[in-house]
Amino acid sequence: MIRLRRSAAVATLTLAAVATAVLGLPGPASAHVTINPKEASQGGYGRFAFRVPNESDTASTVKVEVVLPENAPVGSVSTMPVPGWTVQVEKRKVDPPIEVHGSQLTEAVAKLTWTAPANAGVKPGEFQEFPVSMGPLPQVDQMVFKVLQTYSDGDVSRWIEAPTPGGEEPENPAPVLALTAASASAAPAANAPASPVAEAGGDDDSDSGTVLGVAGLVAGLAGLILGGLAFLRTRREPTPKP
Repeated sequence: MIRLRRSAAVATLTLAAVATAVLGLPGPASAHVTINPKEASQGGYGRFAFRVPNESDTASTVKVEVVLPENAPVGSVSTMPVPGWTVQVEKRKVDPPIEVHGSQLTEAVAKLTWTAPANAGVKPGEFQEFPVSMGPLPQVDQMVFKVLQTYSDGDVSRWIEAPTPGGEEPENPAPVLALTAASASAAPAANAPASPVAEAGGDDDSDSGTVLGVAGLVAGLAGLILGGLAFLRTRREPTPKP
């Protein structure tokens, strides 16, 4: 029984550790501008949203400038209308040209600027998403987007610091889109239905396996005890006389 309780306790502690890691407190720079989703495949197209939270207690966010990386140009960039906001698209020359569907493009989007109407914007305690469609995504490991966030009182938050491999998150981190190499087996896997464990957010069956193992052990011990009692009962009963 001691071993049984110990196995159950280990399973409980493991689940608690996983919950702590998932639900842990955010870092000091948790309210910075981000891109969602944060990962995509090289060579593909995707819909992304720059999520801009308002960190000011008194001023509204009235302008958002997103600078696309020069070392990773994208051939096609389009924006989705954001109610009340206007968007300006700036382009730049690229050399060598970008090939998109057999065409050679000599220009790429360099910067996107969203501007709120007068007396409007992202108010304190709110956030706004600015959706874009991009592709084909470049053959690089990541895209770092530098963002300037301007407030109605004139303050500017500069989210422009690239991450350092193996280092801590910078004080003013830029949104980063991680790009992975496309594989032939990726498409069927993406269409496959999610398993119950995956939908629940688990990464493996180690914890459930431990619990099931404990339950199996209890059932096995109970069977052995009942069998032994039955055997002893037959030994003690007198043999009927003919």
